[in-house]
Amino acid sequence: MISLGTARAPPGETDTGRLEVGETRDGSPVRLPVAVINGSADGQTLYLQAVSDGDELNGLGVVNRVVPRIDPTELSGCVLVVGVVNYFAFQVAEHRNPIDDRKMNRGYPGDESGTTSERIAHATFQAATRADLILDLHQGSTSRMINETRVRCGIRHHLHGDCLELAKVFGCGHVLDIKGPDGQLARAGPEHGIPTIDPELGGCVGWDEESIQYGVEGVFNVLRHYGFLDGDVDLDRQVRARGFDQYGSPAGGLVRFERDLGE
Repeated sequence: MISLGTARAPPGETDTGRLEVGETRDGSPVRLPVAVINGSADGQTLYLQAVSDGDELNGLGVVNRVVPRIDPTELSGCVLVVGVVNYFAFQVAEHRNPIDDRKMNRGYPGDESGTTSERIAHATFQAATRADLILDLHQGSTSRMINETRVRCGIRHHLHGDCLELAKVFGCGHVLDIKGPDGQLARAGPEHGIPTIDPELGGCVGWDEESIQYGVEGVFNVLRHYGFLDGDVDLDRQVRARGFDQYGSPAGGLVRFERDLGE
C-alpha cells in the first residue's frame, strides 16, 4: 500500500485524495488534491506537481489528462501527484500566494513552522523527496512564452547530467540550462539527490491545449524512458540555451507573428 495524504493505493490501483498542509485563518484545514498510481510491478517513483504559481494552469491540464490515462496494471513503480500546490493563489487566479504575498517556487524545501507558503512547500517537498525523479510543471504565467524545459541545478552540480537527460527526455524542443534562484524546487530536488526539471509549458490566460499536449507527451516520454511503462522514446535534436530574452511591445494593439522561432 502506498499513500499520499488520504489517497491510498495497493499494487495495481489508483486512488485520489487530499493532502493536508495547514489551516486557514478560521481554523479550517487546507487540503491539496493528490493522486497515487501504484504499479503492479516494482520500480522507481515519479513525483509530479502543478500550479506552484496560482495562475499557471497548463500543468493542471496535464495532470487532468495524464492521471486517468496511466493504467496501474501496466505500470512498474509509482507515480505521486499533487494537482494544485498553491492553494490560495489558485482560488483567486493570482501568481503569488495572497495570504503571505510569497511566490511558492522560491520557498523550497519549505518550513513546517513558517509562513503559509513555506508550510505548503514543506509538505509537498516531503512528498517529492520520496521519489527518484521530480517534474514540477509550470508555464510563463499569463505571458506568451515558448514551450521549454528548464534545468536549474547549475552546470557544476553533480546531478547536472541527470537533470539534463531528464529535460531532453521530456522533449519540449528547447532546454534552458541555467542555475535558478534559491528556493526553486528544481534547485532543491537535486540538492537532495533527485534529478528535477521545471517544464515551462507556454504561457496564457487560463490554459492552452497545444502546450498541455507538450506536457502530456513529455510525462509519457519520461514514464517510458525510465521504465515505468513499456515503450521506447526517440530523443529528437533540441536547442539548449544558457539564457533567454523577453520582448515587450512599444505600442498597443494585437500581435500577429510573422516568423517562427529560429528564423
